[in-house]
Amino acid sequence: MKELELITKYLIDNKLKLSTVESCTGGLLSSAFTDISGSSSFITLNLVTYSNEAKHKILNIDNFILNNYGAVSPECAENMAEGLYNLTHSDICISTTGIAGPTGGSKDKPVGLMYSMIRTPIQKELFTINAPQYLNRIQTKKYFVEHTILNLYNFLGI
Repeated sequence: MKELELITKYLIDNKLKLSTVESCTGGLLSSAFTDISGSSSFITLNLVTYSNEAKHKILNIDNFILNNYGAVSPECAENMAEGLYNLTHSDICISTTGIAGPTGGSKDKPVGLMYSMIRTPIQKELFTINAPQYLNRIQTKKYFVEHTILNLYNFLGI
């Protein structure tokens, strides 16, 4: 993916640090970055906080958020990125939380819904990604990662 290579070059050239915290993508976003040679120069920390317990204990997400909005919510995505920033102080923190399926989901939160937050010390942006319903679980996770990378590429203005 050309955008990933350009992001990597941008991070290295600008001596920026990146951290990721994933739920529904299960480490696939981290893997995409660490598959690139030289990633050790810009990766600070990559986490998979799949359970609500991990989100609470590691990222300090208030149980109120998890119980009232759910793990798949804009509020959770924002708090995941915020918790990661508090742990790492990375220049760029990215969170992913969603429903990869094929089971689960609801009318309000269907399979294929993912929220992602990109947070820097000076700005943050929430992204909503809706994967096509016909994709299987692995394809959905790949779709989420590809679109998260594209969102980061556009966010950075490369």
